[in-house]
Order: sequence, then C-alpha cells, then structure tokens
Amino acid sequence: MSRYLLAIDQGTTSSRAIVFNETGNQVAVAQQEFHQYFPKDGWVEHDAREIWDSTLTVCRGALDKAGLQASDLAGIGITNQRETTIIWDRATGEPIHHAIVWQDRRTASLCTKLRADGYESLVVDRTGLLIDPYFSATKIAWLLDNVEGARQKAEAGELAFGTVDSWLLWNLTRGEAHRTDATNASRTALFNIHTQDWDDELLKLFRVPAALMPEVLDSADEYGQTAEEWLGAAVPVAGIAGDQHAALIGQACFEPGMAKSTYGTGCFLMLNTGDKALRSENRLLTTMAYRLNGKPCYAIEGSIFVAGAAMQWLRDGLQLIAHASESTSHAEAVGADNAVYLVPAFTGLGAPHWDPNARGAILGLTRDTGIAEIVTAGLQSVCYQTKDLVRAIRNDGARLESLRVDGGMAVNDWVMQFLADILNVPVDRPRVTETTALGAAYLAGLQTGVFENLEQITGMWECERQFRPDMKPALRESLYAGWLDAVERVCNN
Repeated sequence: MSRYLLAIDQGTTSSRAIVFNETGNQVAVAQQEFHQYFPKDGWVEHDAREIWDSTLTVCRGALDKAGLQASDLAGIGITNQRETTIIWDRATGEPIHHAIVWQDRRTASLCTKLRADGYESLVVDRTGLLIDPYFSATKIAWLLDNVEGARQKAEAGELAFGTVDSWLLWNLTRGEAHRTDATNASRTALFNIHTQDWDDELLKLFRVPAALMPEVLDSADEYGQTAEEWLGAAVPVAGIAGDQHAALIGQACFEPGMAKSTYGTGCFLMLNTGDKALRSENRLLTTMAYRLNGKPCYAIEGSIFVAGAAMQWLRDGLQLIAHASESTSHAEAVGADNAVYLVPAFTGLGAPHWDPNARGAILGLTRDTGIAEIVTAGLQSVCYQTKDLVRAIRNDGARLESLRVDGGMAVNDWVMQFLADILNVPVDRPRVTETTALGAAYLAGLQTGVFENLEQITGMWECERQFRPDMKPALRESLYAGWLDAVERVCNN
C-alpha cells in the first residue's frame, strides 16, 4: 500500500502542495503566489480560476520534486483559507464573480442592521459565531443581490456555493463532488454546530437558498476521486479541514485545554474544548475543532485579521524592508522596550474587538523614530493581538498553560521570545512548522489507513524549541498598557 500523502494548502496569498511520508515528514513542496484584488476600501477579492490553476500547478510540481507519480499517493488532504466565498455555475463550472475573501468588509452595513434587528443571539446560539462580515453568509447574500440574475439561478438550483475547499474538490473531481467538511461549514454562519447540519432558519435569515449548499462530511471521509487527467491517476480526496482546524490537528492538540496559534496572513488562536461547545462571554468564537467518525469536537477561537500581512505591507507597501527576514535585525537593534505601536487594522479589527470600521495607525512617533522602530512595532503587534485573545480566553474561564505555534512567523526566534514574554507562558515550536498542511495529510492518512488513530499522531509531534518568559512584570504590563491605549484610539476614531 502506498504510504505517501499529498496535502493541498490553499492560503490567502499563495497555493502550496506538500508531499508527506508515513512518518509525517515533508518530502517535497511547491508554492505559487496569486493576485490580490482590492477594488474598494475594505474590499478584498481573489480570482477563483487563478486559485484552481495555481493549486493544480503546485500539486504537479510537488509530485515532480518528490519523484513520485499520482499512483504512489494513498490520498489527498485539503486545507484552505476559510470563509472566502465562491459561487459558480453548476453547468459550466464558471464562477459568477471574483471570490470574496474572508478579510473583506463590504457587508458591514448589512451586519450592523442584522445586529440592530436583534438577530445576533440566534446566530451565536446556533453557530457559535458573531454577526460579522468575516463569515460567508452575508458574502453569499451580497453576491446573489449584486450579480445580475444570480438569485433566480440560485433558487432554481443552477448555482453552487462553496468555500475554497469545495471549489477545489469540485474541480479536482470535474464536478462530481459538491461537498465540504464540518469545520469549513461551521465558518459560514449557516451551519448549526449542535445539530451538525445547515440551519433552515439561518438560511432564511440570510436569504440563502438551500439548493446552493454543499453536502457536509466528516473531516476525514470519502470525498471523491480526482479526475485522472489532472495528476495522471485517480487519487482519493480523503480529508478536508479549514486551515486553523488543520493546524490544530497538525499540532496534535487533541485533548481539551490544548491550544495552538498560527501566524500566517492573519493569526488564529484555537483551544480544544472537547465535546462541549463553550459559549464565550468575551466575543471569541465557538467553532468546530474537527469531526471524526460522526463525533464533533469543539474549540474556542480568536481571530486576528492581520499578522504576517502587516510585515508584507511594511515590505511591499511602505518598502521599509526588502525581505521579511530583515525585520529580525531591526528588532534586535531596537529591543522589546519599544514605544512605537502599529495597530494593523487595515480591514477592521477581529477578536475580541470586532470593529469593522477601525483602520490602521502607527502611534507613539517621535523625531527619533526610524524604520527599525516601525518594523519592530509591526512584529510586536502580532504578539499584542495574541495577548488580547489569551486574556479573553482566560476571562471565559479556560486555562492556557502553554501555546504551540506554527506558520511563517513562528520561525522568527525574536518574535517567539517576545510572544512568550508578553503572554507570560511557554511557547512551544514544533519540529515541523508546516502544521496546517500536515494536519490535512493526517486527516487523509486517517481515512486511508496510513495512520491508525489520533494516539499515533500524538506520538509523532516533537518540540523543536521552547521559548520561556523572561521579561520583568513591570515592563510587560507597561508595554501592554501602551498597546491597549493605541487600540482604543483606533476604535474610537
């Protein structure tokens, strides 16, 4: 039996494919960036066709680099940027509009009206989510209302909705499979996480025809076979999870109380709460951790919209650095005691503030401020935002004794040490930091028999380095108080 697994990691700024072996080690990787569209202030779009094309390219590239054929694969796992919304024509497979990205805030006024009309408690009760432009429901409504003829076609069953996983699956199977998993479904604000099905009352509230919706399966399940023409052989798609859920699995956070934080375009902290869906009193989200063998596992999550994207802006927008790696030398020169604060609210603020109208700012500038201080503030903003989440989690009564980290910024030792210092908890970085893709591979491996159970996966997790807090309490409190003041100024504008 083949023991190789192909993980598709379709992210916000790039598509990647990674081949893993049966020991969870990376064999080969291919990556391709794609275009970002910003048609208006707060609007973010992708070309869904470009997402598919780039995904197919990297899948072929990873197999070539690994020296493998598609027939050598036991299965494929998909992990994806969540909430990003695509609607396409079932007959032609063509999208009716650009994908509306999770960061997009165009439906802020609709969300404000729904909250004012008193619907938020219903949405929280059923989905664990707040009413916010972040989630797919209002994005779907916008597309149906703003693309000519879309609502009529949707009601006639001629259109299909999907988050990115569903879109990729549809294309991989040449339209044979219109499915998603419970984690991606749980991010639409249309899925009842308690009954584990699309909620008729929510579909009616958001004016989304049920005919649009994909079938919801377990995170490890039989999704369908890829068309032979794409990779040279039919391969089972056997696992799907949204990127943050896949990272939780890749970090082997299978016990209640275990937590991970992923630092990619955004930052997402997720804490496993087991078979209990805990309702947050501090504007965090209750969500699916994963669903296996029909049994849901829940999590509490805090979502930060801008993490690595802040460094991308400093590099490409302001051109203060040529490469992200340069940020470390700037931070080492400035040190942790930096009086400059960068609040990266480019498309509003996520948890626990949920202010779609906030916009970014740099505060604390003096005549002595230079590039190094601003770049350091960009790195620190990621850690301060994580502190906001941890504080909210603790106020909800959950214990967080340590944090497992992954994603692009997790390789930065300076940032991880500052994170441990500002949180005052140990930060554990695994040997394999590509945990999002690894989680997708684990799911596919569980379904195809490459891995026997979660206990086997737990035994494969290894800590590469632990960062322990080493900051004086007075400095920690002073720095964080400055951050809270900066956020208040941004939210009150």
